[in-house]
Amino acid sequence: MLRAARSCPQCGSSSVVQDDLYAESQLVCQDCGSVVSEGLLVTDTGAGTADVRYSHSTAVSKVPCRNLIKGLQRVRALCRILRLTYDVEELAEVYFRKAYTHASFIRVTLAKKEALVGCCVLVSCRLRNWPLALGTISGLVETDPALVGGVFKELEKILDVEVPKSSITDVLEAHSREYKLSSAHVPEELAETSADLAKRAVALVELATDSWIVTGRHPVHVMMAAIFISWQSLRPTKTRLRYSLNKFCRLSHMPLNKTAVQRVGEMKEVLCRLGQEIPWLRADWWVPDDVALHVEDILQHRHALLREALRTHEASQKAEEASQGAEEEEEEEESRGTEGESRGTEGESPGAQEDRQGTQEETQGNGIQPSTVDPPPRAPGHQPDGTDTPPEPCTLKAVNGDPEEGGGETQGTQEQRPAVHWGKRVLFAPPCARHAKVCRTDASRWAEVNGDEEISDSEIDSYIRRPQEVRDYLQTQQQLLAATEDQEYSVKK
Repeated sequence: MLRAARSCPQCGSSSVVQDDLYAESQLVCQDCGSVVSEGLLVTDTGAGTADVRYSHSTAVSKVPCRNLIKGLQRVRALCRILRLTYDVEELAEVYFRKAYTHASFIRVTLAKKEALVGCCVLVSCRLRNWPLALGTISGLVETDPALVGGVFKELEKILDVEVPKSSITDVLEAHSREYKLSSAHVPEELAETSADLAKRAVALVELATDSWIVTGRHPVHVMMAAIFISWQSLRPTKTRLRYSLNKFCRLSHMPLNKTAVQRVGEMKEVLCRLGQEIPWLRADWWVPDDVALHVEDILQHRHALLREALRTHEASQKAEEASQGAEEEEEEEESRGTEGESRGTEGESPGAQEDRQGTQEETQGNGIQPSTVDPPPRAPGHQPDGTDTPPEPCTLKAVNGDPEEGGGETQGTQEQRPAVHWGKRVLFAPPCARHAKVCRTDASRWAEVNGDEEISDSEIDSYIRRPQEVRDYLQTQQQLLAATEDQEYSVKK
């Protein structure tokens, strides 16, 4: 037994010895027999000694688990593949250690842990202003992009960091390197350097951003369209102009995306619209296939051309509105003339109508136009046949409704004519405004309609739109009225 330098808390005796009889060493008082400490090691360093556990007193540090070591090795491998700096690599390792011990990533699949490795590298690159796309990371870790995106959002919440968004122009230079267009891969006539492609493509993407083409669109499709137009416009030879996007993708060993074909058409349409404003070129021969010949001039003066194109579009819109207003006034005058003719002939008997036709024939024979001969005036309520109770006339007011009550052909037409969406009127608009979705009608409203319902006068009025339809309707009413009068006259005889 070894004597320990401490006193017994029970009796105060200083004869406390270390008993090694059992597997665990104990401190026992020789006078009273009480156990002073059990299962502990006492550091005999003089004053201020304290009892410590074996796991706390050992100098051996904990070894990280095997999966954590593999994860850190995978982080370093990704950083070296991307040729990142030591600062970015060290930050990615710190984020991976924090996220690996979090409860959200303890019991997960290996695919999610692999995505966690890529997301830690992506977050570190974004925080250090290193352009890197999420698609590039998902390709390197060979994981579904949707899974990588979900892990990326979850990692932002766990680490409590605000990751800056990368612009499409930041990753365009790296995207241009993926196209195999160097002289070692393609003929010299078709070869271009990635630096020249990226410089021209950045200008095209900036123009597409000003014209709302990039808004809400996948960046890869926009970048592919910009790279293709840049390749054609840098050396617009006949050979390059004959290349389609599909053939260009096969030449550069890139997979074709069908949506990128639409982006190419939209960019060429904007370039044609701006090219029409160039004063030293004719505006009537611009076609999308030949726009690559003047891309350099358009991009050099794109700000001035954009302002001029907007002014020209506004002037054309005002001229179109003025012509539409003149046409509406002409239609209104025609409808008023039809109303006057219908009021003059609506209550006449068959004999009076024959006399009127004879008078018109005589005036035409004398060289007088029928429009210059006014019908004889008659008092309201008095008919030529001597009757004082005329039949119910069918006037324009009765057909289209009283203007004071919100009816009338002009007012009803303006209310029922669908309003043109503002995206159709402006020159450049977001895709959601240029291609606005049509609201679906509720099918339950017409579930009980079978076609045998009675049609009211108000429903007939809603079907009448143009003055020609009004004239046809009035003519039909006059014929029906004349037929009814002839039938009543024959019955009386």
